[in-house]
Amino acid sequence: MKCVILINEELPLGLIANTSAVLAMSIGKKYDHIIGCDVEDQDGVIHPGITQIPIPLLKGNDELLKTIRTRILNKEVNDVYMIDFCNMAQKSKNYDQYMIRMKATPTEKLSYLGIGLCGPEKAVNKLTGSLPLLR
Repeated sequence: MKCVILINEELPLGLIANTSAVLAMSIGKKYDHIIGCDVEDQDGVIHPGITQIPIPLLKGNDELLKTIRTRILNKEVNDVYMIDFCNMAQKSKNYDQYMIRMKATPTEKLSYLGIGLCGPEKAVNKLTGSLPLLR
């Protein structure tokens, strides 16, 4: 399994951090088995488990994120789980407001801050293999 987070490179640093956190938490909820067990250090202090796999942050723009979303929704690539974080989510004060705004917004009017992808390495690489790391 491979997971990546694709971030809209046009975002300011604070939104990049927030988008990454939201998508990583959502991936962790879907794939709880990627989180390792708690570990103990030499002094006996327990450190809660963290992800057992790398999750690289890649960069793209809104158009690229929409294209990759469409390819997944059209089943051009199978077995890839996708979670998106769009402008309606970022602008909403709470989840209820987000749901109301989404219901009133056509898909083509959404812009994406980021998407998280998880699936077979070959499938994820087919979608993101040529994309650069976000630095």
